Amino acid sequence: MTSELTRIRLDLVDDPANAWAAELGYQPVYQAAAASRIAIIGQAPGKRAQRSGVPFDDPSGVKLRDWLGVTDEQFYDPSRFAILPMDFYYPGKAANGDLPPRPDFAEKWHPRILAELNDIRLTLLIGSYSQKRYLKGRAKPSLTETVRSYQDYLPEIMPLVHPSPMNFRWQSRNPWFVSEVLPVLRDMVAKALSP
Repeated sequence: MTSELTRIRLDLVDDPANAWAAELGYQPVYQAAAASRIAIIGQAPGKRAQRSGVPFDDPSGVKLRDWLGVTDEQFYDPSRFAILPMDFYYPGKAANGDLPPRPDFAEKWHPRILAELNDIRLTLLIGSYSQKRYLKGRAKPSLTETVRSYQDYLPEIMPLVHPSPMNFRWQSRNPWFVSEVLPVLRDMVAKALSP
């Protein structure tokens, strides 16, 4: 018998809006299971992740796992983490970095997937695209202010900056992120993953 999550994946691959990705040989890059405890909602897979088919298979992922205080094995266990980018396909290159995720993708696919995840205890919103969508009017005027105000969204949601090495200047200008936010993040993750 086909599970609903499997059916959703098949529908996603067959969607005419994703035909361009199929022509390039791309598979959707995400992971989810009915038992997932933590949802990570980020931007879109990078070129390397798209090539491997593994979410956060890059230096950003190494840093993110360090921030969360989890091993690779824990991170890639769908019964622990659902990883749902705002678009499941690499969007291509822009002048500076990658193109943004398609604005209508998450709106179409996230609700169907999230409806099947019955045990989400914590949602991590990585970057401004996910924060604008999921916090709606509750987001602050800037990503920095939203992340700095993380306590306003606890215990269900925690906004984060993207762990990209390109954000090293942001992190050096905002040392409070490492000293104040990361210890709380690790504690929230440990609690969400506990039996």
